[in-house]
Amino acid sequence: MNIDYSSVIPNNVSLGNDRKLMRALMSWRPRFLDWWDEIGPVGFDQDEIYLRTAVSTEPGGWSRFGHVRMSEYRWGIFLADRVQDRRVPCGDDAGETAWQEVPGDRRSALQSLIVTQADTEPASVEQQRRLGQTAPSLYDARNLFQVNVEEARHLWAMVYLLHGYFGRDGRDQADALLERRAGDENRPRLLEAFNQPCEDWISFFCFTCFTDRDGKFQLGALAESGFDPLSRSCRFMLTEEAHHLFIGERGIERIARRSAQLANIDPNGDPRGQGGIDLPTLQKYCNYWFAYCLDLFGSEESSNSSRAFSMGLKGRWKESQVEGDHVCASARTTILEVKNGALSEKTVPLRRAMNELLRDEYIIDCQRVVERWNSALEAEGSDFEIRLPNKRFYRRQGLYSQHHFDPDGNLISEEDWVQQEDNWLPSQSDRDYVLSLMKPNLTPGKMAQWISPPRRGTNGKAVDFEYVRKA
Repeated sequence: MNIDYSSVIPNNVSLGNDRKLMRALMSWRPRFLDWWDEIGPVGFDQDEIYLRTAVSTEPGGWSRFGHVRMSEYRWGIFLADRVQDRRVPCGDDAGETAWQEVPGDRRSALQSLIVTQADTEPASVEQQRRLGQTAPSLYDARNLFQVNVEEARHLWAMVYLLHGYFGRDGRDQADALLERRAGDENRPRLLEAFNQPCEDWISFFCFTCFTDRDGKFQLGALAESGFDPLSRSCRFMLTEEAHHLFIGERGIERIARRSAQLANIDPNGDPRGQGGIDLPTLQKYCNYWFAYCLDLFGSEESSNSSRAFSMGLKGRWKESQVEGDHVCASARTTILEVKNGALSEKTVPLRRAMNELLRDEYIIDCQRVVERWNSALEAEGSDFEIRLPNKRFYRRQGLYSQHHFDPDGNLISEEDWVQQEDNWLPSQSDRDYVLSLMKPNLTPGKMAQWISPPRRGTNGKAVDFEYVRKA
């Protein structure tokens, strides 16, 4: 489906045929632009950035690259093509015709899912708004801004659903999305990971690797929704999300490679002595962000996850490819809980463990990434191995949030936690040191000392291409 760029709001949903919806979105658009001006990327508004823009939803050649000012980026509403005769993949209505309108008895639950997903999109832009000022290269600045404009585009995707299918309530919720602020004590974002500071580039790469990967799995589960417009929105968003994950994964790999290289040339084997980031510190940042992202999946046992699945609003990861039972009305599984000071198995209905199933799929995917990082370190002659902490480590939501665990998942005392915390998570001195390295390097082709150059540039361009044209 080609995208209509003749409209003020580019779209492939025939927006021009729905005057009421067009008026509502045109009324919301100035508020969105005010939000972008107020809380979007700092310091580059007049510069031209080499960005990709969606021009189609067809696989393959769906995007076009070119230099554009971010404030003039063509945000719009794009849905993946409709699947003919699509059926509800899971839950009590599995096998029934997918819904093109919101079923009345699912309205509140469905709106809540959409609002929660929508709230994460502007939040990440707010968290990252100052990072361009300390970009380690023009290549990295361009990647940051690509993430920012696409997260804002994903906000548009969810706002379209709220305006188009939820009436006055939906319009009010769309307005509220522009009123909350990441990290604001009085108006925080809905999920805690999206209120955490993202002040340095290790955090940014961890965010795009781990947090955006959570987004991949949440969008994948919502893409299995019986509500077809939500499914189609999420399927196209996943196409854009893939590049965000690439940025994060390769960013951490480049830091790790540079750390190993600097350790080899330092007399004491210390990358910090050469202006680099040591691998134990990198491990701490990975621990921190990975643990925060595990919370985004919700509690291990959840009535909300059971309800979303039974209603057909949200499926398992690649639900349509899961063999066997898609209703799961009587299926059961086991989870671990803390009981009498020890871990013990608890049998629960499978529907109530849907969050845990999705979290486990996420962990498997993250482990593949870590293995690629360790292969890169081995190629640099380092014997250091980055590890994912156990899913019980440093949790603030769910069954383990009231207890302390070491990175291997062993239950420990609060006293042991206090003694070891700075060995497992970034200490204030670690953060101060990393922030001391965050100085802009905006000469084409040049990189900050603490990060290796990428293997190749973007869209076939050289690494020293002018990814940002200064005004």
